[in-house]
Formats: sequence, C-alpha cells, structure tokens
Amino acid sequence: MRFLVIACLALAPLQALSVDFLDMKQRATLIDQILEERMTDVLPALMRREKIDLWIIMSREYNEDPVIKTMLPSTWFSARRHTMLVIYDPGEGKALERLAVARYSVDDLFEQVWDKEEQPDQWQALVDLIREKNPEKIAINTSRHFALADGMSSTEYRLLYSALGDELISRLVPAEPLAIAWLETRGAIEMEYYPQLTDLGHQLIATAFSNEVVTPGKSTTDDVVWWLRNKSTKMGLSNWFHPTVSIQRADDEQFDQLTAFSKRPGENVIQPGDLIHVDFGITGLRLNTDQQQHAYVLKPGETSAPESLVNALAAANRLQDILTGNFRVGRSGNEILAMSRKMAMNEGINPAIYTHPLGLHGHAAGPTIGMWDAQEGVPVKGDYPVFPNTAYSIELNATSFIPEWDKEIRIMLEEDAFFDGEQVRYLSGRQKDFHLISSE
Repeated sequence: MRFLVIACLALAPLQALSVDFLDMKQRATLIDQILEERMTDVLPALMRREKIDLWIIMSREYNEDPVIKTMLPSTWFSARRHTMLVIYDPGEGKALERLAVARYSVDDLFEQVWDKEEQPDQWQALVDLIREKNPEKIAINTSRHFALADGMSSTEYRLLYSALGDELISRLVPAEPLAIAWLETRGAIEMEYYPQLTDLGHQLIATAFSNEVVTPGKSTTDDVVWWLRNKSTKMGLSNWFHPTVSIQRADDEQFDQLTAFSKRPGENVIQPGDLIHVDFGITGLRLNTDQQQHAYVLKPGETSAPESLVNALAAANRLQDILTGNFRVGRSGNEILAMSRKMAMNEGINPAIYTHPLGLHGHAAGPTIGMWDAQEGVPVKGDYPVFPNTAYSIELNATSFIPEWDKEIRIMLEEDAFFDGEQVRYLSGRQKDFHLISSE
C-alpha cells in the first residue's frame, strides 16, 4: 500500500489536514516512484509510437529544458554543470537504455557513461556514444510552435551541430511529437494521486468561499486571494500562478473579456448579493491543478441564490457536458472546439471555450481547444490530436442574461479531468451548486 497517510489526508476535512500536506521524504520517494514508472512503462511505448530510437535532452545548470526538469529525480532541483541525457531504444522489446553523458550519474534514473579523465571533451563523448548506438533517428528538443518542446538552447544546438558532423546531422529530427507525448501522457501511479490533489484544491476553494474566510461588507477579494496563497504554502504546496478573485454584481459594469483574462481584478469589498469567482491552482508531486468556481453571497433572508443565477450555472454545466462528450482519440483540438460551439449554440447557449492540457505544467503540452480570444480555432496547437491517458483543464464560460440585474453575466468554470481514451471523467467532481456565503 502506497503511503496510506496520503490517501487519508485527501479524504479528511480541511481543518484536520496536516499543514505539511506530505512529509518531504515521503513526497520525494513518491515523486521518484512516479518518475521510474513513467520511464519504464510510459516512455518506451511513446518512443516506438513516434519512431524515435535515440533522444538527446541536455541543459546547463539554471537554464533547464522544460523536459529535462521532468526527468530529474526529486533530489535534483536543477541540471548540474552541463547535463546531457541520452535515452536509447535498442528495439525488440528490450528495456530503454538511460544514459548520462555528464560528470555525475543521475541517481538510479540515468547511468553515468562519461569519464572526464579518459575523455576530457564532453561533446566528443556524446558523439562516440551516438556512433556506438548507431540510431536511425536522433531526436532533439526543437520546435517552432510548442515552447515546452523547444528546450535546446541556441548555443547547445550550434555546438551539437559542430560536434556531430554531416553524416550524423542528417539523422537529426525534432523531438516535438515525442516531447509532447512524454509531457502529456499520465502514468498509473500519477493517476492514483492526481484526484487527491484536485480534491484538495476543491477543499481550499470551499473554505475560501465560506464564512470562515469571508465576512460580507468587510472582507475584500484580495483577502481571499492571500488566504489561498498562505494556506497553500502552509500545507507544503505551491501555486503555479497568482490566484484571482473577482465579483459580478447588480451594477452598471459590463463584463469585459480583456479585463477578465489579462488584467487582474483589483481589491474589492465583498457585499451581499455578489457573485464571486475564483481562479486557483496548486502544485504538488510535480502535478498541477487549475480550477475556477463561483460563490453567491446571500442577502439577508435568502437561503439560496436567485433562480436566474442557478439557471446560468446549469447552462455552463451543460456546456461542459457538450465539450467533454466530443473528446475522441485522434480528433484535433480545433475539431472538438468547432463541434462543441455549434452544438452549444444550437441549444441556445452562448459559449466561450478555452480548454487546455494539464499535468506537469499548468498550461501543459497537448492540444489547445480554443482560446478566449481565438474561438475560431488555434493554428498548429489546435490541430494537435487528442491521445488517451491525458489530462485537461476543462475551462470555459457561458453567458446568461440576469433579469434582476438587467445585464449579462459569465459563469466561468474550470475543472480538472482525465481522458482515458473512451470518456472524460472529472478528477474530483465539478461544481454544480454555488458555494453560499451568509451575510447574517
């Protein structure tokens, strides 16, 4: 049984959770278990799918390739000196060879194969290793369109070309499809714990959107933001972006896309009758969450949100159903976007869809399914297909008219989900009812 204490934490009330979230040694051990499983069980199939038999990932200390950072053990916070990793597939069902042309072995993950005393030239040692393995394709992390697959620095690229010579240079190929596959594909152990991390994010939001944190007429949106930041830190977690808390209410202010998605809302006192929105994400075990939910601040005498707001939330939930129902292996992000928008509009829903992959990064590798300012589709990134065993932030909004306020509002939802190749399932459920905050 893997760390029963971790499973218990995820099921406990927030007040009972340890402020450490995970003992650091336990966390490190689990990270290494996840990484070893990914290297052993996930990566071989991906290399063979993409027909890559040798992959070079290299970085100098503090100038790390996004991919190499996901391959380092828990006790390595950065590359050391100039770390050159080589992953070679000998074929015929044999295990991958994981080699480090580096001054140090990379724990048990990559075997050190460079002896500086015997061969002072690290680049020549790399070339000698490549010639020994004699691969048909040598994949390197270069990409015009996917930043996460473009981690080789210009200096490394130039020096590699100089070292290889014309014959080996002819075998170079971009590792883009393999790098994206590695980053987007989740392993079995990861998926045991990812729902628990997501559930923890939901618990934090639920507490932030309660009278434990909010006193209407006194508390500000900034108070809630910094409570989330402080609580995350005390629990041994981090935030991959600064949370935002914003308000829609019965006033003359109209929703503005640019303000909502690029300019952070300023401090604002929370009042009875407000519809509050949060955008919040945490990082733990090298995985990321990304969640948006709403709370309604009850007016004196109210016991629930107005029916018009409840209906607006239901419309946004329906938009989620339409979107997730259109996931199919091989279907591109742009195809899913176009189909979902058409279906939603045919049902009278005014949609905006901007869903993205999630995992080792918050805005992770994989297909882009719309952007808030590109509802017509996204070139290249939106053309990337959906693969099984991938995670997504189901992010979108639906516009509804609220008669009591005489204006339109947006229900902006974001929930974390996993696509197993057949269906999308939410990692820790989704919001179907508003959090309610009392003003009495």
